Amino acid sequence: MNVRYARRGLASLAVASVALLAVGCGAGDKPNENKPTATTASPQKSQGDQEQPAAEEPTEELAVVKGQKGIELAVNSVERDAGGFITVKGRLRNTAETVSAIPPQTSGDETEVVKHGTSLGGAALVDSVGKKRYYVLRDTDGRPLTTIGLSSLGPGKSTAVFMQFPAPPTSTTEVSFQLPTFEPATLKLS
Repeated sequence: MNVRYARRGLASLAVASVALLAVGCGAGDKPNENKPTATTASPQKSQGDQEQPAAEEPTEELAVVKGQKGIELAVNSVERDAGGFITVKGRLRNTAETVSAIPPQTSGDETEVVKHGTSLGGAALVDSVGKKRYYVLRDTDGRPLTTIGLSSLGPGKSTAVFMQFPAPPTSTTEVSFQLPTFEPATLKLS
């Protein structure tokens, strides 16, 4: 093979690679507003980086459910979106005077969910009128669409959490929120 043609081929390959890389990155693309962002299922940073003092909670609490050893979940929002999902957001906090571990039961007992670490994957919304139970959604790798990587909370500390569920029919206006080791709570849907 002629060296001159080989150089042209390598130069063409380099230009094509850069062009494909630029197209693949999609720098100018706008995110699709109908899909949840990819960050919703990404692992959380270590709890030491995310803990915040419990006193910094300016948002309204729709429900507070008590768990074991001083752990509480304050539900701050329940949002139904056009894509057919319900996202529950809140703060998991430690009201005890000692470090409290997040119970592993909160992950539920499904093997695919448990293998991704302690999470809130065992949560469910129960529609007693429609007689249906809605579990936390999972991605294609079995990761729950909820906060994962939970381990423990220091005394007086809290961390933001979320859970995403399939939405019940629009006629359903109230569901029971259930999380293993926590007392149930009634949530109103808008």
